[in-house]
Amino acid sequence: MSIGLLEQGVERVQGITGRRVEALAEAGVRTVRDLLHYYPRRYLDRSSVVSIKELRADMTAVTVVGTVVGANTVRGRTGYRFELVLQDQYSQTMKCVWFKSVQWISKRFAKGDQVAFHGRPQRYGGMFSMAHPDFDKLGKDSAALDTGRIIALYPGGAALSSVGLTSRTFRRIIHEFFKENLEALPEPLPSDICEAAALMDGATALRAIHFPENRDELEAAQRRLKFEELFFIQAMLAQMRRRRIVHAGPRLEPPGTQTKQFLAEGLPFELTRAQQAALKDIARDMQTGKQMRRLLQGDVGSGKTVVAVAAMLHALDSGYQSAFMAPTEILAEQHYANLRKYLDPLGVPLRLLVGGLPKAERSRILDDIAEGRTQIAVGTHALIQDDVTFQRLGLAIVDEQHRFGVMQRARMFEMGARPHMLLMTATPIPRSLAMTLYGDLDVSIMKELPAGRRPVRTALRYDKSREQVYGFVRKEIAKGRQCYVVYPLVEESEKMELRDAESGYAELKKIFAPHKVGLIHGRMSRGEKEDTMTLFRRNDFNALVATTVIEVGVDVPNATIMIVEHAERFGLSQLHQLRGRVGRGGEQSYCILMADYKCTHEARKRLQVMVDTNDGFRISEADLKIRGAGDFFGTRQSGLPELKMAELPEDVALLSQARDLAFDLVARDPDLKEPGHAALREHLYAAYGNRGLGLSRIG
Repeated sequence: MSIGLLEQGVERVQGITGRRVEALAEAGVRTVRDLLHYYPRRYLDRSSVVSIKELRADMTAVTVVGTVVGANTVRGRTGYRFELVLQDQYSQTMKCVWFKSVQWISKRFAKGDQVAFHGRPQRYGGMFSMAHPDFDKLGKDSAALDTGRIIALYPGGAALSSVGLTSRTFRRIIHEFFKENLEALPEPLPSDICEAAALMDGATALRAIHFPENRDELEAAQRRLKFEELFFIQAMLAQMRRRRIVHAGPRLEPPGTQTKQFLAEGLPFELTRAQQAALKDIARDMQTGKQMRRLLQGDVGSGKTVVAVAAMLHALDSGYQSAFMAPTEILAEQHYANLRKYLDPLGVPLRLLVGGLPKAERSRILDDIAEGRTQIAVGTHALIQDDVTFQRLGLAIVDEQHRFGVMQRARMFEMGARPHMLLMTATPIPRSLAMTLYGDLDVSIMKELPAGRRPVRTALRYDKSREQVYGFVRKEIAKGRQCYVVYPLVEESEKMELRDAESGYAELKKIFAPHKVGLIHGRMSRGEKEDTMTLFRRNDFNALVATTVIEVGVDVPNATIMIVEHAERFGLSQLHQLRGRVGRGGEQSYCILMADYKCTHEARKRLQVMVDTNDGFRISEADLKIRGAGDFFGTRQSGLPELKMAELPEDVALLSQARDLAFDLVARDPDLKEPGHAALREHLYAAYGNRGLGLSRIG
């Protein structure tokens, strides 16, 4: 079989026609390849088939195969039960008993049925029995697939069940396919890669993932397929990275007058070692003549803005403009205000370009950018749309990069004269996920906090402690401090009994009187939000009731208390971002997580992580373990393939190995033209060629 057949429609497989094709398409199975990679969700170990005479009371779970010789519904003291008598090939008998769903189960069996029962044997009155055992009714060919082995159970659903695509049906369809085609399945991984990683061959792995001979073979197949999945992604990223290296970028001179003046005189503090290292990385990149593509990962409060300002001044010293992009208008406005604090004393002109500006003002800003009068432009990613023309754009900085997908990032890299790209995120990304999401980028990491910053103290509290919490807030307000109170909803929901922002605002105005309380949420107009934040910064509001609109970007050094209502409803990374809104000044700050006392054990365990550490990277690893890679930062929409077999961070060691081997292979054979790489080249094109990542068919 050629690899091309793997890309043909699943209707080519015997047993899949008509409505089954449509049902499988809904489950994401459209090609033969998709079917073979429709992995079992779990397995039942039915390899321990024993005869009835071999049963012992200390056995935990076994499989017994035989013929139904008796089946009756019996009335007992506590209700009806269904009893079935099974006879094996040695004429020994065993009883199976059901106390629930009696009417339904009684219709499932008839005398003469061949059945495999799976359960724990127990002895009653001299006879062994199983209570509520699992079972498989066996046909002529069933025993080989449904019992006496480790059997696969597949993801289901109403659409699949309605067309008869049960786990048993999947086993038969895939088994028949392997009987005809197993030996012809291609090996997409080069032999030296398989040898270096000590991998099972690809065809055997696919067979074993569906029909494992034993537990060891299943584990070997899982390892092979996990590696394969990670290797393909890393090979794709390696090719993306290789192609971008050859792109020329603006060649900047070493940092000049403006940069040196800013670093020497414009800061009231010394740079941390992490900031200095990041600036060194960026300055080196921008002087190579090749386009910089660097990710700056900085934990909350680590000082990324200062690094960004220095980078933009470096571009300005060489006669280039900079664009500073944020994912939302409120964040763009916050950055604009912060950048002005640093740049106004240096006489550096900058403009803010966001939606809703009067037409005449927008036109003036566009003219200033086009004619070079504006050297730094701040706004959303609309800054790089077709109607915005820079005279000489040398650097584009994108904040909160995880909110943009791989495809958007790729388009940014290709814009105009390919300016240098600095991508920033205040959301720490686990190493395992960073290697996957940002494998085509260079990375700088900043973990240190600037001198004078104190770690935020975090506490978990429940409703019974609410009065003590409010008393603590009143004392802090009396000292001149300010407080955020964050709610998960804007207004009350009938379906969810949550404290909402609007009702909380009304309540807290009374509780904190005569102190003043403000309200901000995403449904307010830009002007209303701006006015509210201005009043809060001026300390006209002592407390601010908010939704997660203040999750990132809002900087009020005098705010020292963050209360998060229904904290169990928030993810760990979001809670870490919210906590980062306090502790921006020199005073001790506090984060109080208010949770429902009835919240689950898992929720309490998650919130305890916040209490135990301020390290965003440790928090992100815990968050990844809880939510999985698919949901972390919405990576299903990131543009990268979804992981079907590998799990992060559990498989980070395998990911590192796959990354090293993939990048080494692409370095040796950039276009995968060597004969031994033909199958890999075809697989990469078939799997990722339509993703807009610049992969092209070769040969």
